[in-house]
Amino acid sequence: MKPTAPQRAPEIQVEARGGVPRSALEYAQEKVGAILGHTREPILYARVRLTLMENPALERPALAQVNADVNGRQARAHVAATTLTEAVDRLQDRLAERLERLERHWEARRGRTSAVEPHEWRHGDEPTQRPDHFPRLPEERRVVRHKSFSLDRETPDEAAFEMETMDYDFQLFTDLSSGEDSVLYRGGPTGYRLAAVRPPAPPPGDAAVPLTVSELPAPRLTVDEAKQRLDVTGFPFVFFSDATTGRGNVLYHRYDGHYGLITPAE
Repeated sequence: MKPTAPQRAPEIQVEARGGVPRSALEYAQEKVGAILGHTREPILYARVRLTLMENPALERPALAQVNADVNGRQARAHVAATTLTEAVDRLQDRLAERLERLERHWEARRGRTSAVEPHEWRHGDEPTQRPDHFPRLPEERRVVRHKSFSLDRETPDEAAFEMETMDYDFQLFTDLSSGEDSVLYRGGPTGYRLAAVRPPAPPPGDAAVPLTVSELPAPRLTVDEAKQRLDVTGFPFVFFSDATTGRGNVLYHRYDGHYGLITPAE
C-alpha cells in the first residue's frame, strides 16, 4: 500500500495580544503552516496566538501558543522566549514533536508500529521553555477560570499521551483499573508521578511510561484551603479531594498570576 500523501495545511487563524507586529504574525503563520503541511492526517483546525507581555520584570515576555485539531485529536504547544521570533521558532519545534507523537499514535492504531518509541518520554529542556508566571500578590489572586467536565476513564499511559500532545503540566483523569480520580504529572526519579484520591493497592505495574506512584491519599480540602496550600508550597498546582464531594480537583497557578480550578462534572 502506498503511503498517504501529506495533507495541505488549512488556513491558520492567527491572534495577537500586546504590541505584536504584523511581521511576527506572518512569520508564525509561515512556520506553523510548514509543519502542519507535512502531516499525513487532515488538519481540521489550527490557531496560533502570539502575546507580547509588557511587564519589564519578565525575562521572556514573548509567548507563542498553537492549538490544532488533527483528524479529531487535539494537539497543543506553548512556549516563552525573549523575542517573538525565538518564540515562534521554539513553537515550531515543539509542535513538530507533538505531531510526531500523534503520527506514531495513528500508525499504532493501524498496527504498523508500537505506540511507544524509545526515549519518547524524555522532555529535554522543556522547563526552560515554559512561560513565566506573573508575580501577582497572594491577596490579589482569584479563581478566574473554573473548568468542570466529565473525566476520561483511561490508563496512565493514555493520560501521559494526552498530557504530552496537549502540552499540559498535568492530566486529571479517572484511572481505568482502580476507578479513582487521579492526576499524572512530571516528577519523581523516573519522569512521571501518579497520585490518586485513594492510592490503588497494588499500584499499577504495567505502564509503558516511566512511573512512580504516590502512596499518600489526596488531602481533603476546601478551595480556600487549597489556595493557602498552593501559596505556601509554591507548587505549580495542588491535587486535592474536595471537602464536599470527595472528588479529585486540581487548583493551579495561571500564567497571569491568578488561579485556575478543574473539577469533575457530577
